[in-house]
Amino acid sequence: MIPLTEKEKAVLRELQGDLPLVKHPYAEIAERLGIDEPELLKIVRDLMARGIIRRVGAILRHRKAGVKANAMGVWSVPEAEVKRVGRLMAEDPDVTHCYQRDPVAHWPYNLYTMIHGETEEACERIAKRLSEKTGIASYRLLFSTREFKKESLKIIT
Repeated sequence: MIPLTEKEKAVLRELQGDLPLVKHPYAEIAERLGIDEPELLKIVRDLMARGIIRRVGAILRHRKAGVKANAMGVWSVPEAEVKRVGRLMAEDPDVTHCYQRDPVAHWPYNLYTMIHGETEEACERIAKRLSEKTGIASYRLLFSTREFKKESLKIIT
């Protein structure tokens, strides 16, 4: 376990939640912590350099942004092709997530992509284009019907 100071733990608690929707979110976080923004950013950079923070990301509430359809593309990719196909799919701007998983009995899919579009038809066109681009014809699209939970990971309480 990597030792953390109380100040570092406080910074991590703030960063693992939603950022404030203001022009300078880090300044607001710093104020809540009783420090200034340069000090906060120095702590964040240090935590990144130590490998405690790998990246700072954002979750787009895609439905609020007008993206009404999303599909999990499940692809059956020959093992020897997974690296090449995974790289091609991950580089595509219409793919937001790309994962390899082990296939299981009666479910031959080993590569998973998340595709977002304005409509289901748009997602289908994207998947067809990905299929043609990669040469992988064995795939299915699993469309979301309801979102139950979407939040940032919280590790430090």
